[in-house]
Amino acid sequence: MNLFENLRVALSSIKSNFVRAILTLLIVAVGIACLVGILTAVDTLLNSMSSSFSRMGANSFNVRPARNEMKSNNSRRRQRTGDPISFDQAMNFKENYDYPGASVSINTFCKWNSVVKYNKEETNPNVRLVGIDENYLDASSYEWAVGRNFTPTEIENGDHRIIIGHDICKSLFDGEAEKALSEIVSVGNTKYRVIGVLDTKGSSMTASNDRRVFIPLLNAKRYYGNAKTSYSLMTSIADPTQMDDAIADATGVLRNIRRLKAREPNDFEITNSSGILETLKEMTTELRLATIAIVMMTLLGAAIGLMNIMLVSVTERTREIGVRKALGATQFNILFQFLMEAVVITLLGGLVGIILGVIVGIVVAHLIDGVFVVPFNWIALAIFVCLVVGTLSGLYPALKASRLDPIESLRYE
Repeated sequence: MNLFENLRVALSSIKSNFVRAILTLLIVAVGIACLVGILTAVDTLLNSMSSSFSRMGANSFNVRPARNEMKSNNSRRRQRTGDPISFDQAMNFKENYDYPGASVSINTFCKWNSVVKYNKEETNPNVRLVGIDENYLDASSYEWAVGRNFTPTEIENGDHRIIIGHDICKSLFDGEAEKALSEIVSVGNTKYRVIGVLDTKGSSMTASNDRRVFIPLLNAKRYYGNAKTSYSLMTSIADPTQMDDAIADATGVLRNIRRLKAREPNDFEITNSSGILETLKEMTTELRLATIAIVMMTLLGAAIGLMNIMLVSVTERTREIGVRKALGATQFNILFQFLMEAVVITLLGGLVGIILGVIVGIVVAHLIDGVFVVPFNWIALAIFVCLVVGTLSGLYPALKASRLDPIESLRYE
């Protein structure tokens, strides 16, 4: 009996025991749907987060004063922030850091709770006022609705110019970006002329990126700077694969600028969003393992049900087995036939589960506005699992059928 004949017999057997087979098939389908669906959803979320980090500047790293934990007298831990990065140190780094393809930007947060006014309209007191140089918006991957960036001359002179975020435009100008250009707005007691409106960028882990307004760095230093003001450095590089080398180079330059001795630890910290993404990937690895463990438990139930069906099938078809052996069928022929039936049931259930799992992945991608990628790796894993489950659950019934005595089987009623 060839492979196709065994397949035909297997499908015929499934049809004759349709209700029992379909119930087992559905259990397999649910398990495989969970396996493919959850793992595909996780991959879709990671792809979406990777794209978001790219828009946030995944090819850049930030330098800030270090935060070290200290023990106080009452044994409680508290944080101590390193010495601030002064304006001169920031400018010195920008001038001396010459890593190939790198662009350094400087920024400082002036106020975290500013109010922006235009005529009789004003925002809530939750706008962040940020002083920046000409490279900051490009390094942060902001996109323009209308207008332009600060010129180097405006940065050096500290001109009264301002760039507003998407939400600020919506609050003061009803979302009409063109209307905002060249208008005069007030931040505190200082007036600024709007030269640009940014497109929406969404929120980071701490706050909305669209509720920010940006002024020239020297203007921020003039009105909001003092001896304790710290300036943040953001460096973008052309090739993200060179991130480690670029960070190592930046560390050496900044240690010289801050005059740290060889034995002294860094009093600054360098972070980049790709590290956050790697952490998220590690967390999702545990989720994947938990998903696979739960699916294996579901498939264990399916395997027990399938084995029960196959044992019943062997009992019901004892006389048929005797006839086949009498006509020349070998033990291997009988063994292969019953194994084929078990594998066909699990593969049919796996096919249904794969379709349901892919649908789940498509729905998740649609909900988060992500890009769905066909999960060929998880589909291959699902097929492999179905083959293993079908083989293991059908092996004992198949061995039992293949070892039946043909004479006793022909007498069976």
